[in-house]
Amino acid sequence: MRNTHVESVTRFSVSLPASLARELDRMTREKGHHNRSHAIADMVRANLVEHRQQKASAEIAGSITLVYDHHGHHLLDLLTDLQHDHRENIIATLHAHLDHDNCLEILAVRGRAADVKKLADAMIGARGVKHGKLTITSTGKDLPA
Repeated sequence: MRNTHVESVTRFSVSLPASLARELDRMTREKGHHNRSHAIADMVRANLVEHRQQKASAEIAGSITLVYDHHGHHLLDLLTDLQHDHRENIIATLHAHLDHDNCLEILAVRGRAADVKKLADAMIGARGVKHGKLTITSTGKDLPA
């Protein structure tokens, strides 16, 4: 059965300089939001996700993206060992060959912020990784619709 509960809405006013309001309206249109309220709610959610991920014990989800030269055999062993050692945080992986030498690896991750960040730092900082990035989001449980 579908949850038909609709949360009540709280209204509040915001004062902005006219130029900032115009930029907000432009962004609202470009992103396809129905109105300013939807755009602002989206920005508040994004900031809540970012704020909460600062807490080491917060549960987060996200991705670790790596670009590396696959010829570095010690690197491949290290990345594989890290993945096996942190299998409780890794949900899935995607490996793609970008060209003859370079690979793209994307790991979907989930867990305590401190654990996910530690794993990402170890992988991104591994000798031979050309570029890496941790992107964090929410598991969704702590965010209202």
